[in-house]
Amino acid sequence: MKIEKKSLLLLSGFFFIVLGLIVGRISNYPIKNSLGPAIPVSPTETSLVTPSLVLETAKVTRVIDGDTIQLEDGQRLRYLGIDTPETVDPRKPVQCFGVEASEKNKELVEGKTVRLEKDITDKDKYGRLLRYVHLDNLFINLELVKQGFATSYTYPPDVKYQSEILQAEKEAREANRGLWAACLSPEPALDGFSSPSPQNTSENGKTCLIKGNINTSGEKIYHLPGCGSYSKTQIDESRGERWFCSEDEAKSAGWRKALNCP
Repeated sequence: MKIEKKSLLLLSGFFFIVLGLIVGRISNYPIKNSLGPAIPVSPTETSLVTPSLVLETAKVTRVIDGDTIQLEDGQRLRYLGIDTPETVDPRKPVQCFGVEASEKNKELVEGKTVRLEKDITDKDKYGRLLRYVHLDNLFINLELVKQGFATSYTYPPDVKYQSEILQAEKEAREANRGLWAACLSPEPALDGFSSPSPQNTSENGKTCLIKGNINTSGEKIYHLPGCGSYSKTQIDESRGERWFCSEDEAKSAGWRKALNCP
């Protein structure tokens, strides 16, 4: 009886070893992918594959201006996070450094296949794609700001690279690159690229650079130098808009900080 019991235990142990080997083989078997050939999956590999790393590619057939391009499928694309002076808007004259920005954009991407990265918003109100554009190891949106052909223009919820773009703008401005040298002068320049005007000087002669803007909903918002839409914001004092010398002053007057400020 003891021998039979010992044999039974040995057989049971052998059975569980074989079962373990079979389960191990099945867990390592390639999983079929409906979009292509079988792909072996391991915990390490899956952790490295994330949707944010997958960028769509497209060929640029035409550069429209410094921050807008046309793709091979006919769609127009507006660069996220930046703004360049106008050259094609029929309502405005060609703005300072607009032609140079268009030419630089053309030099960088026209006729080339680029990688497109989406943030949150897919298209703007004009139906243009909103994307970050990459060519090889070059981040085009950021490069245009670095070299002084564009300014920061980030707006929520598309703020993924806001800090990098704002830093690039600061460095370009301090180094007087591109439009920062060509468009800053004592005389008013186009599209907000001008020195502080007499209207933003306080009674004691202190220059006040904070812009107190009122949006279409009547909300009072202040913009600091370096905010995403600072250069695009124009102050119309006849509408109750004003300049502030400090954030405390703006808050006390009932203004709140713009969402696209760092």
